[in-house]
Formats: sequence, C-alpha cells, structure tokens
Amino acid sequence: MKSPIINRIDTVFLHVTDLKESVRWYSKLLAIEFNEDIQFEGPIHTFPMGKNRPGLTLDNHSFDEAYKFVPSNQPLFNLSTEDIDEAYEFVKSIGTEIVTEIARYPDLSDFSFKDPDGNILMICSCITEN
Repeated sequence: MKSPIINRIDTVFLHVTDLKESVRWYSKLLAIEFNEDIQFEGPIHTFPMGKNRPGLTLDNHSFDEAYKFVPSNQPLFNLSTEDIDEAYEFVKSIGTEIVTEIARYPDLSDFSFKDPDGNILMICSCITEN
C-alpha cells in the first residue's frame, strides 16, 4: 500500500508559555534579528533554519484553553555547531541553565541546557567525512 505521507519533516514544534519572550530568547540564541514591534498574539512563530531544513516552531497554545504546559524533559532535536566549546561558552554567557556538561565522543560532542520554559535542548558538533 502506498502511503500518502511525504518522507520529510517540515517543522519541529516546541511548546512555550510566553511567545514573545521565547521568540526574543531563541532569536538571541540563534543570532536572528528580533523586532520588538511585531505583535506576538500566537499561537505560533516559526524560525527558518536554513534551506531544505525543518523550521523551528514555537507554540504557546494561546487558543487552547484546556492545554496544560509541560516542558520537555529530554532533547527532542539538536542544534548544530562547528565549535562545541565556543557554543558552550555562548550559551552560558546568555544566562542559560546547563543540564549536561560537554560530552566528547570520537565523532560527536554535545551538551544540553534549558530554554526559559525549562525545555531541554541539545547542541552537537558532529565530525563527518566530506
């Protein structure tokens, strides 16, 4: 049976409580310009993450009165870096809570931290063959 589902991820949803503050924080983390004049009534804001890559969509569920926010207690995706040490120092410099220190493996290094809502995120530096 042929599936009507396309083999592709278009966006990753991350649940937040305050959309404007979350957009401000993720903009700083990702070095994306933040415009104070934009109205953030919700429920979503999507960051483009590069050509042919899934977007990152922040969702505050502002139109869902029954929704109860629960932060993700494990990383659901990773962000990439070419320099794990520099990324770690940057994340610390913006006042972020570190969850795991840098772990180093032969082909990957990573660490985890929390966003302002307590969602756990991961940054990885992967060594790949060209």
